[in-house]
Amino acid sequence: MHFVDAKGILTGRNGFQGMNIYRGCSHGCIYCDSRSKCYHFTHPFEDIEVKQNAPELLAAALKSKRKKCMIGTGAMSDPYMHCEEELKLTRRCLEIIRDHGFGIAIQTKSDRILRDIDLLSEINRNAKAVVQMTLTTYDDDLCRILEPNVCNTKRRIEVLEEMQKRGIPTIVWLTPILPFINDTEENITSILNECVRVGVKGVIDFGMGLTLREGDREYYYAALDKHFSGMKERYIKRYGNAYELPSPNAKELTKVFQRICKENGILSTPDACFGFITEMPDKYPQMSLFDEQ
Repeated sequence: MHFVDAKGILTGRNGFQGMNIYRGCSHGCIYCDSRSKCYHFTHPFEDIEVKQNAPELLAAALKSKRKKCMIGTGAMSDPYMHCEEELKLTRRCLEIIRDHGFGIAIQTKSDRILRDIDLLSEINRNAKAVVQMTLTTYDDDLCRILEPNVCNTKRRIEVLEEMQKRGIPTIVWLTPILPFINDTEENITSILNECVRVGVKGVIDFGMGLTLREGDREYYYAALDKHFSGMKERYIKRYGNAYELPSPNAKELTKVFQRICKENGILSTPDACFGFITEMPDKYPQMSLFDEQ
């Protein structure tokens, strides 16, 4: 972990602004796209870069904005990595977002977000809060291989359930789905049935597959060699150096996904989910515990 003073913190359009408080990640997910060379890391990925002046930059940026909007975080680096326990930069930024009347769309795999459920509830009462949780693998043993340094899927589902109890809407990222590893109907159905049970607002799927780029591909293939004998060769034979690696079962799995979402009124296209995430109405009513999703 090392500290820097960033020049800026917010990027994006006026209607939706994104921020990354950290660069790099300690979760160790074997498929992480953020490892890709296109993101120009100048330090080891696990050596977390901490933007120590992020709260000050955020406060100044929000103070200068005339119109309230949603602030997103977690797209590139999880805001609830291990270092957040000590540094509390994410919490400080949430306090600033609350104090300035903006909304928050926060994406994580960690149950550390429960520490800040009080702030998320306040933001959701006065503006809008959306919690996004990535779920890829229902099997705990497989989850420990794919996402080794973060809580398992069942614990993340408990987080979603706690958010629902507070009336905080949730979106699930059902991605990536790894060919020959977690691309089974049993896995997809198990995750989606839990999404239905805990009342998620939407589920994001990008076609039941995986993407690999330079940097990410090498790390992923090394993990395959370590945990799945012969799997790297199977990938190379089928996909070569392709960027998009759709599951051979993608068509069937997509049908299952669409059917379950449609039957239960869950948003199921990226456009619909992103539309909900980025929209900040002038007056946003808090969800009731008994609202249908």
